[in-house]
Amino acid sequence: MTATRFRSARRIPAALVALAVLGVAGLFLYDLAAVRADRPAMAWRRELARRLEVHTPADLAVQLAGGALAVAGAVLLLLAVTPGIRRILPMLSPERDGEAGAGPPLRAGIGRRDAAQVLRDRAMEVPGVRSARVRMGRSRVRVRARSHFRELEEVRADLDAVLAVGIEELGLVHPPRRRVRVRR
Repeated sequence: MTATRFRSARRIPAALVALAVLGVAGLFLYDLAAVRADRPAMAWRRELARRLEVHTPADLAVQLAGGALAVAGAVLLLLAVTPGIRRILPMLSPERDGEAGAGPPLRAGIGRRDAAQVLRDRAMEVPGVRSARVRMGRSRVRVRARSHFRELEEVRADLDAVLAVGIEELGLVHPPRRRVRVRR
């Protein structure tokens, strides 16, 4: 069983807002077409049509407003279709097939900052490491360490081994690649 990325709760509200904006824009377009076709219109529609006759689509203000609305709509649609909470890394879940009443599968995740802190603590346990900075991405871990009394290659090898075990113990679905730099 593969664990999927955690989804944000904003997907459904963002989709509803995008659909509502699309519906309102469609109604305005219909009203504008009705006024242009000389159908009876309400007073506010006649005033809107009068203003739109004065300000044509060639006007800079109309183009800027249209561009801003198009960008806002694109952002809302992007928020509606993009998955989730990228700062949480999905973890492997234990198999619960043998349990009575197992229920839905367990989902676990760890924040990227928390995972980086765990790996930093592991890196600080390596002899010769004075300080360490860990940056955790979704697919890569960047570690910068300062050494003060051992050979850099020895520290790098020990640090690489400790980090490999630390990443394995985190139990991530997609273990990240390591990039280790050691300096004096």
